[in-house]
Amino acid sequence: MTYPTLSESYYETVCTAGFREDGSWVRIFPVPHRLMRLQEEKSYAYSKWQWIEVDLVHRPERDDRPESFRIKNIDTLKLGTKIGTKANGWNNRWHYVKKNKTIYTNMSDLIQLAKDNKLSLAVLKPNQIESVVCEKYSEEDLTKHQKKLSELQAKYNAEQTQLSLWDDVNHLSEHFKFAEKIPYKFSYKFRTDDGKWRTLMIEDWEIVELYRNCINGGDSEQVACQKVRDKYMKIAEECDIFLFLGTVYKWQKMNGTNPFVIIGVFYPPKGTSQQLSLDF
Repeated sequence: MTYPTLSESYYETVCTAGFREDGSWVRIFPVPHRLMRLQEEKSYAYSKWQWIEVDLVHRPERDDRPESFRIKNIDTLKLGTKIGTKANGWNNRWHYVKKNKTIYTNMSDLIQLAKDNKLSLAVLKPNQIESVVCEKYSEEDLTKHQKKLSELQAKYNAEQTQLSLWDDVNHLSEHFKFAEKIPYKFSYKFRTDDGKWRTLMIEDWEIVELYRNCINGGDSEQVACQKVRDKYMKIAEECDIFLFLGTVYKWQKMNGTNPFVIIGVFYPPKGTSQQLSLDF
């Protein structure tokens, strides 16, 4: 689940990716996730590693990536069980991470498959992670975002309308505040079997929340960035790390561009993925 971004049509959305029971990938977008929590009669918001049941529709005229779907009817959405990490949790998660999927080890292969529109979601196993890169957004980017945020917040406060994504959702909380944009982006610098070093942005909601929690706890921006670096390098060094990759639609249509970002990090205890494959 990516960190929320602003949307003219839906106010604020996230992109979520997951697995069907047969192991195949599915992308659900747009999802106004935090707004879904505020419905008066029922919360439709789901968590990471939680089963859901919902009617989806593929609209290739809007997004022709093979895994991309939109929610057809929000009333069909049912929240199921969550797969934790205790007891048999890592086994369950690993089962669906690898089920009916290729675990890629060559980034060049993935880029070509995406350019051919054969896939836009994948599991990648890097053979080396060198660092976590922390880069501050430009003042121009931050100013543009703040302007758009202010405009949408004013529109939301004035209209107090229903989301245009679904006609039958209830009115939303008048106290809703849009997700702030943190001034930094974080990336893994890694190498795969093609021998090339690549730096891919981590767009997972969790890494942004880690930074925000540090800031809210009184840390300076510099200290917060260092804590994020330390945490994600510790994961890379001490765990059996896999990267969930997804393409950015407009980048996938551009020649010569790596269309992927990191949408999630899967990190079972180091060396256990092979054992889990045998034990499940």
